[in-house]
Amino acid sequence: MKKSQAKFIILRTLANTLVLGSLAFLSISLYPLVKDEFLYYYRRFRGIEYTLEEPAETQPQPSPFSTLRTQPTPLKITPKSTDFGIVIEKIGVNAPIVADVDTTSREAYMGAMRYGVAHAKGTAKPDEVGNVYLFAHSTLNFWEYGEYATVFTTLHQLAPGDKIVIFYKGKRYDYRVAEKEIVPGFDLTPLTRTSSRNLLTLQTCDPPGTTWRRLIIIAELISN
Repeated sequence: MKKSQAKFIILRTLANTLVLGSLAFLSISLYPLVKDEFLYYYRRFRGIEYTLEEPAETQPQPSPFSTLRTQPTPLKITPKSTDFGIVIEKIGVNAPIVADVDTTSREAYMGAMRYGVAHAKGTAKPDEVGNVYLFAHSTLNFWEYGEYATVFTTLHQLAPGDKIVIFYKGKRYDYRVAEKEIVPGFDLTPLTRTSSRNLLTLQTCDPPGTTWRRLIIIAELISN
């Protein structure tokens, strides 16, 4: 075999290996995001819901075909934390919240988000009037950022009227989504926003794993 042919085969093999490796890496990176979106739509299609309440007892079905006509029993959620935690029944979010995270320190907030959703230091707590500001991952690098790396992946599915529940010091606070917006990554307005009402703001990356934009969900307290 001529040297030129051998060189061509080696280069082609290397190129193919790099392409296949890149595709494999991309597939691994996208898997959690695709999985979360698929599960969300699957549950919506099947009518499967999560609930913090005790599901009502279902009556025995007279025939196997009856189950095709009835809604599945809602799945009971037990909060990961009642000391400080968040549950969003619509999208199946259930995570602890790490309080008073320094938003000016990348090391601090990246470290906090390994253990759940982060609460921005200097913003209100649920038992205070003002803006409770929470942020979390919807990242591609799930292997780097731990169990909660994609906790807010389907946050974009929330719409005005949807419910968000926060637990704080053993007490439950129910919020209703009022607004949804997308802002540039450098826009700090949602974080520095003050209010004379009890507001809750959720933030994550848009698109997931980037710093281009921020998805912002604003909710109002409806009961506590």
